[in-house]
Amino acid sequence: MQRYDRLREILRLDPDKDFLAIYRLTATYEFPWDFTRALELALFRTYAVPSIGGLLAETAEFTDRAQKRYDDTALLLDAVVEHGFENDTARTAIRRVNQMHRSYDISNEDMRYVLCTFVVIPARWLDAYGWRPLTHHERRACANYYATLGRHLGITDIPGSYEEFETAMNAYEEAQFGWHEGARRVADSTLDLMASWYPAPVAPAVRRASLALLDESLLSTFRYEPPRAPVRRLVQGALWLRGRAVRLLPPRRAPHYARQNPEIKGYPRGYDVGELGTFPVPGSGGCPVPHPRRPAGAEAQPPT
Repeated sequence: MQRYDRLREILRLDPDKDFLAIYRLTATYEFPWDFTRALELALFRTYAVPSIGGLLAETAEFTDRAQKRYDDTALLLDAVVEHGFENDTARTAIRRVNQMHRSYDISNEDMRYVLCTFVVIPARWLDAYGWRPLTHHERRACANYYATLGRHLGITDIPGSYEEFETAMNAYEEAQFGWHEGARRVADSTLDLMASWYPAPVAPAVRRASLALLDESLLSTFRYEPPRAPVRRLVQGALWLRGRAVRLLPPRRAPHYARQNPEIKGYPRGYDVGELGTFPVPGSGGCPVPHPRRPAGAEAQPPT
């Protein structure tokens, strides 16, 4: 197999009918590392909306239990990518996400905005740092994949194309980005989590590199001191060079899913999709409807 053979395979598929297959090929064969990094960057954008960042601060999920929250989010979303919407494991993952979200007063607008970041930020990342940019074909399939996921999550008024997702995201950020003390704590905790994945001597450099990837609107919203221009150029240049190097490598011969990422550290002996996430106590501040802790059809996963 040659470097661009899989892209040719993708382009033979229909982005309106085969969007899951296209998204799976793109995210798990062509760009698994890049999609992971881009979706991590997307987290920070969601924190900058006070209603989202403030809620995460109140739940303490991304301040007191950052590694678990990171693991569970990645594994639940990835179960759908790996197994497809009709599979029992994927249905269990979607059910878990819905149970958690319905425990809180989250607006449809906030949910739709988060969905927009999943569509737009990976494409922007690959435009800047990927070994190739996403094609229009892939962007269309990505938009269709997340529109389908959004409907499974009960989101309404979902954009109908990549361009509409991007327009909606930009408009929401312009209207909603704002300072929130709790959201800043969540952002700090996430930076600390990312730094913790590396040896202690390099952790401060990882934190600075992460800040160098945030744009001015995020830095201003969180009141972070902007990185020095040479640091930003160094970090962005290193990522650009990585993309050029990856272009010269042979194509990946097996899919790489989120459960295989070294950053997933909470389940060394495997996990049950139906046990991932949180289970708010029914009553004040929690979900008013009790849910079983092991939904039918849950499938045990191998160790990560």
